[in-house]
Amino acid sequence: MANIAIQRIKREFKEVIKSDEAQKCAINVELVGDDYRELKGEIAGPPDTPYEGATFHLEIKVPETYPFNPPKVKFLTKIWHPNISSVTGAICLDILKDQWAAAMTLRTVLLSLQALLAAAEPDDPQDAVVARQFKENHSLFLETAQYWSHVHAGASRGNSEFANKVKCLMDMGVGEHQALVALSSCNWDMERAIEQLFS
Repeated sequence: MANIAIQRIKREFKEVIKSDEAQKCAINVELVGDDYRELKGEIAGPPDTPYEGATFHLEIKVPETYPFNPPKVKFLTKIWHPNISSVTGAICLDILKDQWAAAMTLRTVLLSLQALLAAAEPDDPQDAVVARQFKENHSLFLETAQYWSHVHAGASRGNSEFANKVKCLMDMGVGEHQALVALSSCNWDMERAIEQLFS
């Protein structure tokens, strides 16, 4: 990797760790090995969102052409959000694509992702199923996103009715995550979820 990129990442790495946001445990970054191209990021779910109290882990791969090209970032923690794939963790965010500028840093990326959790863009979705629920049944979207945060990311509250439906499908031999995806994408309609899983 080009020396200029390594020096820059080392500096940014320290900037994140020493930042005010990191002190409040809102964002963090760590090395995966001893290679500055492979990082693991962490963001806390913002307050007053269905992600509050949750911690989300990110995979950050830094290209050799950094900072002239953006890092490749994806969610390792499963999340229910219109701009993040509930399957792959891929993210639809302009600064990670065509709106990237060399002046941006790892700290900018982490804070932008945290802001995205608080302000979804359903008209530019990464996950069409989630975006449709967000627009057509917003209260159910909020409950579903909160439940995913509880199951996958350590948020405290979980909807007991949702938990019972997931357990019911698990009793039929369906894996927990598969049951969660089917129910979430069928707006928690048990019959439709069963039809989707077993047809």
